[in-house]
Amino acid sequence: MTTRASLRVGLAGLGSMGRNHLRNLAAREDVTLAAVADPNEDVLSSAADQSGARPYADPVEMIDEERLDALVVAAPTTLHHGIALHAIERGVPVLVEKPLATTVAEGRELVEAAGRRGVLLQVGHIERFNPAVLALGERLRGGALSRIFSIRTLRAGPFPARIRDVGVAVDLATHDVDIMCHLAGARPDRVYAETTQHIHTSHEDLVFGLLHFPGGTVGLLDANWLTPEKQRRITVLGAEGMFEVDYLSQALTFTRGTAELSPTFLDGYAATFAGETVQLPVTPAEPLRRELDAFFDAIRTGGPAAIPGSDGLWAVALANLLLESAAAHRPIAVHPPEVPHA
Repeated sequence: MTTRASLRVGLAGLGSMGRNHLRNLAAREDVTLAAVADPNEDVLSSAADQSGARPYADPVEMIDEERLDALVVAAPTTLHHGIALHAIERGVPVLVEKPLATTVAEGRELVEAAGRRGVLLQVGHIERFNPAVLALGERLRGGALSRIFSIRTLRAGPFPARIRDVGVAVDLATHDVDIMCHLAGARPDRVYAETTQHIHTSHEDLVFGLLHFPGGTVGLLDANWLTPEKQRRITVLGAEGMFEVDYLSQALTFTRGTAELSPTFLDGYAATFAGETVQLPVTPAEPLRRELDAFFDAIRTGGPAAIPGSDGLWAVALANLLLESAAAHRPIAVHPPEVPHA
């Protein structure tokens, strides 16, 4: 357990997500951003000047040289494993931005190392901290839908030049498979996917995925880097109606089902009824701030990670199974990645 005034934090990676962490960490009064690491000299120098943190070109050197109470890993995905493992082996609690790792083997090693060493490992599935998603989750747990028929997600936008190491399935679809499992309260038992590659130089830039859950719920995800505007939405359809979340505006709506309405037949045809839609209350907040709050609270209290390494590993495993399915042109059965809870 660590006191509120004593957290010295390191930040590895100053790309787009890393700069968001930099802004948040530098503004917090309950932690000290002690050091930052990035190979880009100009970006590194600017971050050090902005925050007062000590700059390092090599994150491993930063971990070895600084007395850190916590580390945030926001480096490119292919570097997550090496940086996080080095910190874990030195007993430093780690928040790894999603995805946890590129491969299941790398993710499994991180989860096992954290469990073996008793080190906190949290995965940055930031959408779980979106206020609209939190409100939706509370309503579903409260029984707002007696049965969930389907969960549909859309995560689309222009191609980000920063992404070269992985494709859209590992980079983006990991968000959506995690959210689907979280809202459904279960893991899928079967997945199927199709992918395309149009503008990415070495990986897929569009994935359509189908996930079948043991209780009968079906998940449908669309993740792509081909859409000319950023779109982030989720729709949960159930027996009593339909919830919709817009991640970007943090809006949550519910459209009541029409099962109890009696249609009026006109010339032998039933009229189409539109369900009544209501805007549900959501208190806006920055998800990243909440993600960091949860991480630091877990460090101080000795409590479990809000999103443990095992959840991050499941997301990586499901994303890779979608790619396997697309390559094989057939559905793939899902088996647990067989790791302990982090």
